[in-house]
Amino acid sequence: MTIKNTNLGKSKFFFLLLLLFTSYQNITIAKELVYFGKTVDIKILDKLSSKNKLVQIKIGEDYNFKNLVLKVLKCKNSEFDDNPEITSYLQVKDLNNKNNNEVFVFNGWTFSSSPSIQVFDHPVYDLWILKCY
Repeated sequence: MTIKNTNLGKSKFFFLLLLLFTSYQNITIAKELVYFGKTVDIKILDKLSSKNKLVQIKIGEDYNFKNLVLKVLKCKNSEFDDNPEITSYLQVKDLNNKNNNEVFVFNGWTFSSSPSIQVFDHPVYDLWILKCY
């Protein structure tokens, strides 16, 4: 009568399952990192001078542009390549508004493909989200 060592086969099988599970999690995390960015490119149009400026803003940092303070809290690239969409959560303060410095003139989501959906309505400036990386 021969006795087979099945414990070695079971441990190899469980090790293989563990390896597959951890690699699947790493792929999922890496995939999410591709869609969520750390920096945003925004084009700002000064309506009075008709000049525009391209600015790069890091997520979570304040950016001062003339009398505006811009802060991007999140940006996300679309998961589909056929119709690229960039969404970002943006907060804008106007420093000329002396009534209440704690109130944002804009605080919400912006969409690159539909700038008319955003409710950022400023008499002097327009903003467009161009890139999230």
